[in-house]
Amino acid sequence: MTEPTNLILYGPPGTGKTFATAWEAVRLCLGYGASTKLENDRAALMGEYRRLVDEGRIEFVTFHQSLSYEEFVEGLRPSTGDDDLEAGPETETNAGFSLKCHEGIFKRISERARLDQGDSGGAQHLDRSQALFKLSLIGPDWRNQLAKAVQDNGIAWGFGAGNDWSAPEFEYFDAIKQKWQQSHPGISSGAADISGTRYFRGAIDIDNYVLLTVGKNRIVALGQVDGEYEHRPDAGEREHFRKITWLWTSKDGADRSAFYPKRFSAWQPIYQLAADRIDWDALEEIAFGADTPRVGDVGRDHVLIIDEINRANISKVFGELITLLEQDKRLGAQNEVRVQLPYSKKRFGVPPNLHIVGTMNTADRSIALLDTALRRRFTFKELMPDPTVLSGDVGGINLRTLLSTINERIEYLFDREHQIGHAYFTGCGNRADVEDVMRHKIIPLLAEYFYEDWSKVAAVLGDGQGMTKKHFLESASLQPPKGMLEDDLNSNKLRWSVKRKFDFSEFEA
Repeated sequence: MTEPTNLILYGPPGTGKTFATAWEAVRLCLGYGASTKLENDRAALMGEYRRLVDEGRIEFVTFHQSLSYEEFVEGLRPSTGDDDLEAGPETETNAGFSLKCHEGIFKRISERARLDQGDSGGAQHLDRSQALFKLSLIGPDWRNQLAKAVQDNGIAWGFGAGNDWSAPEFEYFDAIKQKWQQSHPGISSGAADISGTRYFRGAIDIDNYVLLTVGKNRIVALGQVDGEYEHRPDAGEREHFRKITWLWTSKDGADRSAFYPKRFSAWQPIYQLAADRIDWDALEEIAFGADTPRVGDVGRDHVLIIDEINRANISKVFGELITLLEQDKRLGAQNEVRVQLPYSKKRFGVPPNLHIVGTMNTADRSIALLDTALRRRFTFKELMPDPTVLSGDVGGINLRTLLSTINERIEYLFDREHQIGHAYFTGCGNRADVEDVMRHKIIPLLAEYFYEDWSKVAAVLGDGQGMTKKHFLESASLQPPKGMLEDDLNSNKLRWSVKRKFDFSEFEA
């Protein structure tokens, strides 16, 4: 079984934590041996990273203070009446909206990893991305209808008879409605001859699934659409046809409640079932049997990257899933745990082939420390400033010396978690670039670190008290305003300002 990785890269700002997540994600997906050759080739690494993203094996999300469980795992969102598939998308609906369950990024990639067939494939499963339609077998002779459907490897439709709907325009509802109402004026657009024909002719696509149902609570067959609409005028009263590859048939059938909570509609013979209500696992068990090997046993590795993982309210975002992240609580593990999600009411577990890579900025004290429960479930890898990746001569400036000196002084005056990362200087190609970084990034960051205590900022920059030569800052004495005593102002103040030109003589190459 795959050994899941829960990893957090932590360190001061600018140490390449987000930059490093690409390597970690590719390494986890491809294995250490296959990814080693990409470690020193950033272009090739990012090409492989983008390919894995396109395959759905890597997802990226940034945490923030307003992120919630409903966005990360699953939650209810408003949907208008037009989204009620069982009423028919073209029928009239009441004004207003209803709440429907929508999956968040964590649940989506978890299910994708759980259902992944791997490179070998072979496990029987249903494609969750496909639509599922129900078609009623009507009348007491439904067993004969089922037998004929199996014999013909297809489904037939008797409504909308007397017309060939093969023309391209009949893929759309309005064309079917207009054509049928010419010979049947006044008929409702919700009638099966119109809305049902629209489903049979245009809504059902190749590879979609079709259930044959009896009454409101019984299914007797499941198949996958294998052909486009066909008109067979010599077939009698059921002249419309779609080819089907049957995956399961049974005269005894199975109960609808095992995989779908809502009873089938009696007045509409054919429509699409709501995707968020289908329990695909239960339907697979009906179709393929409980002992059939399930997908996920040989699934490929997937990675969820969470940038700034400590910036959100961890307990609020993860909820009960914090427990499921542990290695021995994953699906298939010795102490496997599944929970019932609060909105979909479905059982959920985290697969072992889903890895989580997070980043955490240790310098930001405006956010809460990482939740202790989550910290216990992650491995932590520190990324500190690395001066060796910088050039020793950029316009006469030794960036390695510059970064090392600044960080030594920060660590002495503050702490090691507030050092300056090497990423601030990696894009510098000349002296002007270095001056721009110092002026607009480093000095403002230092001012924030030391809460506008410019004496400490000056000390970090080598311009502190007692220094005869000022490299980056200059001070000027502020005199009391006219008419005010100097004592009222607690003596003279010093004003610090950034020079127009920087003197990097202390850090010459």
